[in-house]
Amino acid sequence: MTEIVPACLQRAHERARHGHEGVQTQSLEAYGHGLHAAQYEELATGLTPLSGASAVRLQARTVMVVADQVIYPIRYAKQDVPVTAARLKKATGFRAELIRRHGPEPLQQELDLGLGEPEPHPDLGQLPSDIGLVLVAYACSMERGILRMEWGSAELRREDRHLVWHHHESLLEA
Repeated sequence: MTEIVPACLQRAHERARHGHEGVQTQSLEAYGHGLHAAQYEELATGLTPLSGASAVRLQARTVMVVADQVIYPIRYAKQDVPVTAARLKKATGFRAELIRRHGPEPLQQELDLGLGEPEPHPDLGQLPSDIGLVLVAYACSMERGILRMEWGSAELRREDRHLVWHHHESLLEA
């Protein structure tokens, strides 16, 4: 998998770059939207042949489960910054819930104000509660391609949306 995943995301970047060039827009909208869609498609294509791999549809995207771990890509930056700087745009929503429900136990428990858990996103019901989560976090720009790529397990801090990595390792050769 350490060779397959980077190759899949490299192909996704190339597809998105070609899409942007094809529409010839001034903005990078075509690149960003294309990369978002292509990352899931390329991972599905690359990981499907692995023994025990299965696909699940989450938010209209095919997401792969390998060895009881959801393999979930996140583009965290457009410039070359460490994965430890990664944070989500929102502390709520599907991605945040996925990380909280299937990522590692928080290193420091949150203060329980007795407000209860929000209603889970309907797609998360498709995943067994014992499935883990491997985040594939990468920094990528249209001009420079993939700058960094790491995978591992991280929790999401609600107050600042930062990912707190319990373990991560590079998927790119030095």
